Amino acid sequence: MKTLSLSLMNAVLLAILLACKGPETTVPTVQPPVVVAPPVSTTTVPGVVTPVARKLVWADEFDKNGLPDSTKWGYDVGGNGWGNNELQFYTKERKENARIEKGNLIIEAHKESYQGRNYTSARLLTQKTATWRYGRMEVRAKLPSGLGTWPAIWMLGENIPTAGWPLCGEIDIMEHVGYEEGVVHGTLHTEAYNHGKGTQKEGKTTVPTATSAFHVYAIDWTRNQIDFYVDDQKYYSMNAQTTGGTQQQWPFTQPFFMILNLAVGGNWGGQKGVDERIWPQRMEVDYVRVYQ
Repeated sequence: MKTLSLSLMNAVLLAILLACKGPETTVPTVQPPVVVAPPVSTTTVPGVVTPVARKLVWADEFDKNGLPDSTKWGYDVGGNGWGNNELQFYTKERKENARIEKGNLIIEAHKESYQGRNYTSARLLTQKTATWRYGRMEVRAKLPSGLGTWPAIWMLGENIPTAGWPLCGEIDIMEHVGYEEGVVHGTLHTEAYNHGKGTQKEGKTTVPTATSAFHVYAIDWTRNQIDFYVDDQKYYSMNAQTTGGTQQQWPFTQPFFMILNLAVGGNWGGQKGVDERIWPQRMEVDYVRVYQ
């Protein structure tokens, strides 16, 4: 009986222990953290595709009314035709021709007698305030309309005082002439390839609302290649391998400065005449941004 009792007690204890044991605990599987890569762009160098992370290094959002920021923009001044037989006199710090209002830079051409010319306008540049070598340059702008208008968003090599044009190089991010209202142009000029010789490297694209809506005009510029965009759509590309790598053929390995201007008439802008009834006309710029 003693043996039986002990066996019974052992059985009872075992049953109690089994009854008190909870369900088996499941250890959850720990997932590795999700890593989100920063935005990148893809820049094409001949034979190589290199991801490039962009950082905003310079900008003007034109958010303060008045004259353009003198720490960012200077002026070209004069009425000498600017090598293209242009008709305007470019003024300095004159609100009628260059001002900021409602978040936009206004560059406005007027028909008026001024310093021996019949038109005035403005040409702003960063020559003495900022230069860049390589990067993405973006300008959001709405263009003027009418026969004789010639707005441009462009760049020149900083060595122009010593090298002269076109050895310094020129990058026309956007050019537009009034007689071809729905078309914009992107062009490179060098000593070997320029409009004086009729050998410039040029692309163009249709932008039906160029004069009625804002669009983003941009370039992606690397050591060996420059791509031209409108609203993130690439429409033209040129590289050093195609043109040749000498300073005369590809001067785009040095710093350049930015220029914004609105010309009147000239060899190209006035090729089909100037309508005297349309003035004033303006180019409106929402922002200028440079990424590197």
